[in-house]
Amino acid sequence: MTFVRIGGVAHHVVVEGSGPVVVLSAGLGLSWFDWDPVVPLLAPYRTVVRFDRPGHGLSAPAAAPPTAAGEANRIASILDALGAPGARDGRLGALDGHQDRVTVVGHSLAGFHAEAFARLHPTRTAALVLVDSSVEEHPRPSRTTAVSQALGRALSAAGAPAALGPAVRRAAVRRDPAPDALIRRVYRTSRVLRGILLENAHYGAVAAGLLDLRDRFPLPPGLPVTVLAAPEGSARWERRQRALARRLDASYEAVVPSGHLVMVDRPDAVARAVLHPGQVAA
Repeated sequence: MTFVRIGGVAHHVVVEGSGPVVVLSAGLGLSWFDWDPVVPLLAPYRTVVRFDRPGHGLSAPAAAPPTAAGEANRIASILDALGAPGARDGRLGALDGHQDRVTVVGHSLAGFHAEAFARLHPTRTAALVLVDSSVEEHPRPSRTTAVSQALGRALSAAGAPAALGPAVRRAAVRRDPAPDALIRRVYRTSRVLRGILLENAHYGAVAAGLLDLRDRFPLPPGLPVTVLAAPEGSARWERRQRALARRLDASYEAVVPSGHLVMVDRPDAVARAVLHPGQVAA
């Protein structure tokens, strides 16, 4: 566990394993430990980098609202702060050539960020894995930062994070395996509540930003892209996920049974997509 400063903000980062680098980024309101079931399956073969975005997990509050390009560059800056791919004493040491490329994995909202990274940093991307990624064909306008800030202040003043934060987390995550101590440490804080509200308020803007990047920055030719979907019970969601896979010329797998947190319910599917990019079931 370490902290790196990006844009004046302290980011919590965990680096484990050895080999080519894979970066794991979780969805809205989630933390580094939500990838815990996947890490033992990857660490023998990959250097696994997990980080908390600002206002999430143990990272400091955000200095500015998120954007698609900004989140892509955040991933690049974290890799720069750690050093180029290759595990060495818990940090990353420099390697040359194709080994400098990383596999970037984005879950839910972070699927926007992972795809944006692949588009803006094509020479650094070995593969892209989208885990039940958010899909927005026609993004709605975002709410203002002022509204999210005001709501965060009001809820914090009322003591909502300390009173309800861990319970809301447990209710939202099916069969939550995270230790109680970590849940309390993270979700009792107003910092995390405000981070969630800020990202949620700018969800539409980030989605629209990604659509703009798609028009201007093609994915690298031949890049292995995998879409893992958890469509159980929703035919419409599966159609949208399949459409995303077609748009990105990606391999597609319906991970059943699984809820939205595929990395918790089916860590084997995530590990397979990382270790064998582009080779999942159709």
